[in-house]
Amino acid sequence: MEQATTERASTRTREKHFVALLRDLPPGSRKIVSIQGRSIGVFNIDGQFYALKNSCPHQGAPLCAGRIKGTRVATKPFEYVYARENEIIKCPWHGWEFEISTGRSIFNPHRVRVQTYDVTVEAQEEPDPSIEMYPVTVEEGVVMVHV
Repeated sequence: MEQATTERASTRTREKHFVALLRDLPPGSRKIVSIQGRSIGVFNIDGQFYALKNSCPHQGAPLCAGRIKGTRVATKPFEYVYARENEIIKCPWHGWEFEISTGRSIFNPHRVRVQTYDVTVEAQEEPDPSIEMYPVTVEEGVVMVHV
């Protein structure tokens, strides 16, 4: 019984929700949206898209409004270098840091995380401006073209 439940959950498809046109979310930008009552931050980091729940697990701060930065990493004992530029988001309330790509915290990546969401970029077919288009309506079973 438990196995069947797991299989159903894994095969369930998630609904897609429009966030922005690609041109409106250029590299280095973010957009905070509300989807099904959830506040979610969508990020374009060097052409890769990521989405995080807009709530810090510490005390519920609006995480996705925080500063995007890098972090210090150890290269050998007692030596640190600044690295991972634009990969880390810092909570605006208490400074907790998280990887934008995985939602894992910097200080305890195995236990503290932020919910992540899948992001896809899909082709949008825009109308060819050289083709004249006219509105069409159906009124009481009759198709009407408006010129």
